[in-house]
Amino acid sequence: MPVTENNQRLRRLASNTSFILALSLVGVKVVAWALTGSMALLAAAVDGVLDVCTSLVTLVGVRFAERPEDHNHRFGHGKGETLAAFLQALLLAGAGCVLVYHAVEQFFHPKALAALKAGLLLTAGSLAAVGGLVALQSWVIRRTQSTAIIADRQHYVADIIVNIGVLFSLGSTWLTGWQRVDPIVGLGLSVYMIGCAWVMVRDALQALLDEELSVSERAGIERTVRECPGVVNLHDLRTRNAGDRKFIEFHLEVDGELTVRAGHDICERAADSVRALFGSNTEVLVHAEPAGIDDERLDLRIERPAEL
Repeated sequence: MPVTENNQRLRRLASNTSFILALSLVGVKVVAWALTGSMALLAAAVDGVLDVCTSLVTLVGVRFAERPEDHNHRFGHGKGETLAAFLQALLLAGAGCVLVYHAVEQFFHPKALAALKAGLLLTAGSLAAVGGLVALQSWVIRRTQSTAIIADRQHYVADIIVNIGVLFSLGSTWLTGWQRVDPIVGLGLSVYMIGCAWVMVRDALQALLDEELSVSERAGIERTVRECPGVVNLHDLRTRNAGDRKFIEFHLEVDGELTVRAGHDICERAADSVRALFGSNTEVLVHAEPAGIDDERLDLRIERPAEL
């Protein structure tokens, strides 16, 4: 099975499982909250509803990203995944802000919790199910590097923290009888959700705004290209990440006396060596030119403001 097709199959497996599990657990969390009246469980219930929304967004984003190139999207649709991740973060941040308000209100007006044992059992079951999903998503991410699945996994890691917090809240209230433990834990979970949303927004914006690959990745590209036979130098290296694809382009300097065929072969070897670094789902564009030519360069335009 081709690598791209296999990656698509794995992303669909993770996104479908995420959506089905989120839909199943939201009912469990709502029932547990209704039984106990816990603020921490309300955070978990809202997070459960959010799980369904974000998993649906991931499902749609992955499907959109898999669409092939067309006349209006010649770079493909990979950023559909990144947009899905961005929308997930906005949903998570909005829910976190609402829960902060309710947690503060319940701290000053605490309510006695009920059915604590039932709440503990339901939460423990949810925690085990989410742990299994995160393990599946981690396995898929190692093979596909899907940004939508990465964002979805971050959300479910947050869900694990939420469930652990709920267990702590219900257990502490059961043992001590102090009703303000619950809103304090609920407030902490809400702030944690907002922090997770910020990390997701930051990562999504890096891709949406075509931020360069990391310094180490760019250094690896330059080193690999310069080691190719026939390469004199390279400049104007530009890179970006678009969902499950990386786009890399650079100007390759070769001996100006070479034939077009010889220069083309050098470019192909350089492109193949770069693809070997990141996998087959990498687009590499190489522009060959005579070594030492005096032309306008992107590298110089970027450095020029720093010299003023």
